Amino acid sequence: MDETSDEPPTSAVFLDNCHFSQVVFNNVEKFYIPGGDVNCYYTLTQSFVPRGKDWVGIFRVGWKTVRDFYTFMWAPLPSGTPSNKAVQQQIQFRAYYLPKDDEYYQFCYVDQDGTVRGASVPFQFRVDIEDDILVVTTEGEVEEIKLQNKNLHKENEELKASCASLQKQNIDLQEELSKTQELQNSLETLRSNTEKLELELNSLKEENKRLKELDDCRGAELDQLKEQIKNVTFDKERLETRLKTALDHMDQLQVQVLIYEKEVESLSRMDHDKTEQLENLEEENRQLRTRTQQVKPSLSITVLGGARQQNCDLMKELQEQKRLFQILQAKKNEADEENQKLREENDKLLRHLPQAREVSAFSVVSEARAPIPDPEVGGLLFGNPYCGEITWHSASIRKCPMCDEVFPEDIETSQYEAHVQSHLLECPLCSEAFEKSKKQVFDDHILCHGLE
Repeated sequence: MDETSDEPPTSAVFLDNCHFSQVVFNNVEKFYIPGGDVNCYYTLTQSFVPRGKDWVGIFRVGWKTVRDFYTFMWAPLPSGTPSNKAVQQQIQFRAYYLPKDDEYYQFCYVDQDGTVRGASVPFQFRVDIEDDILVVTTEGEVEEIKLQNKNLHKENEELKASCASLQKQNIDLQEELSKTQELQNSLETLRSNTEKLELELNSLKEENKRLKELDDCRGAELDQLKEQIKNVTFDKERLETRLKTALDHMDQLQVQVLIYEKEVESLSRMDHDKTEQLENLEEENRQLRTRTQQVKPSLSITVLGGARQQNCDLMKELQEQKRLFQILQAKKNEADEENQKLREENDKLLRHLPQAREVSAFSVVSEARAPIPDPEVGGLLFGNPYCGEITWHSASIRKCPMCDEVFPEDIETSQYEAHVQSHLLECPLCSEAFEKSKKQVFDDHILCHGLE
């Protein structure tokens, strides 16, 4: 390959950064005849790996950088030789491209990175004049020349020993270089493993961050659930308070209904008595009419007038009793309507109470406390008094509506009614019942009977 076809790769590499021991030049002459081709012989050591852009240049002695070459040739790649053995190579420089002066030059092997891997001993391009000149010397000069030759031979031996030592050092350096390369490979492997571990560490950090965010979200949801449980518990307590109030009101209404029923029964008896009394008076009136036909007209008119007056009084009293009966019947109807409303409200409260109990049970489990057993019979202590028929002797309402005293279920109904009756005052004239706490109303009622 011709050296003028392309420029070689160079760099500003100085002598201090060169590795001259990796390529060794062999059989370098001291003089090369001008006008002839020059063969360059070199050896690639086992520690050096050639590449396609390596080249061999001729440099003037004293060069500073690889850009100071005079001419160059591309270094051929070895073929079919194992990389762990030294390789002998040869290239030829054409005479046309060689220097024409008699300065000292040397061969240098430069790789494609611009690094010098080997250099030869200096040489010149000139004719060896010692071959063409006849030298006439004296015997003393001959002795001197022999002495010089002996000294030169001794120096040559020393140089050979130094060369052998340098070659040994070169081999040691190559071994160290191979160890260094192995260490570099190990270092690259460690770096690769370190990068992989760093990637795994970053991945674990991201996963940890995501788990922390998820934990924060779960904590917020837990706080929200606790707040909901607190609100539901408050609603449950409020509903239970309303239910207790409704039950108390219902008990009072039942007492009032009992009183109204007794008043209605009393009025019914009075109405029946008044009706019988009216029938008797009508019968007496008919009899009086029959008798008046046999007595004097004046006496007949007087008796008839008295009977009519008495009849009118009885009719007014009967109408008054009917009016009172209608009033009491209206009050009873109002009490029944209010009782029905309270039943509906009680049913709503009972429907909401199991839901509140379920949420309360969930709250108890979440806070790791002992569960509280739910009351039986729809969540009420004494049962639901509005499920089914309402009677005073039901086992589910064995509680005095006046003093809230609780009775066992096996108590007799007569004893329970006697206890309730002990809180009431009954009128001896009309059998109307009043609470003992309303004694003034009872006294006014008795006084009204005295005025009649």
